[in-house]
Amino acid sequence: MSSVEKTDKREHILLVAEDLFAVKGFDGSSVRDIANQAGVNLAMISYYFGSKENLLKELIEFRFRSSVVALEEKSNDPGMSPWEKIEWIIDFYVDRIVNNRRFHSIMTQEYNTARSEEIKELITTIKMQNLERIKKIIAEGQKKGVFRQIDVEMTMATMMGTITQITNTKNVYCVLLRIDTADEEEYKAKINKRLKSHLRDLLHAHLIGK
Repeated sequence: MSSVEKTDKREHILLVAEDLFAVKGFDGSSVRDIANQAGVNLAMISYYFGSKENLLKELIEFRFRSSVVALEEKSNDPGMSPWEKIEWIIDFYVDRIVNNRRFHSIMTQEYNTARSEEIKELITTIKMQNLERIKKIIAEGQKKGVFRQIDVEMTMATMMGTITQITNTKNVYCVLLRIDTADEEEYKAKINKRLKSHLRDLLHAHLIGK
């Protein structure tokens, strides 16, 4: 098996596990379930990941890897104004979380359980890295006199909390916004557009005050 085939197979197993963890929970999904759903044998999962816990750890790292790189690039982009960077962050997180609701529901489940301190520490470390980059952008805007002096941590909590609330209670917001709960694409399209617009208005008023 070539290195490309190995990468594809690993990624396939991770995505199958993600679906199962989201639907049945981590405890409710066995390694055998994952193997059967992925069309591989148990030995292959053991070879690639060692255990179900390590598979979950790799899934988290796999999903967060691109966000760390993207935020680092944007926070250091001299061609973008501080507000343009904030707009980009809003779009990035709305798209990422709404389009990957299952993964983020797993994150919520795992972070609120005492099952694995290693997993909790991993999630905390990655989130802190990303939040520090957002703080850096806000600090840049304040230094340039574009953004007001505000409570940075609570501002980030407002943005992330709003996105998380809407994605974690999809059925409630489908009723409120008259969206067909069975139509995932309609949900994504309508929620993404409305959520991005709301967060832009909210953060513009909060950071710039005009």
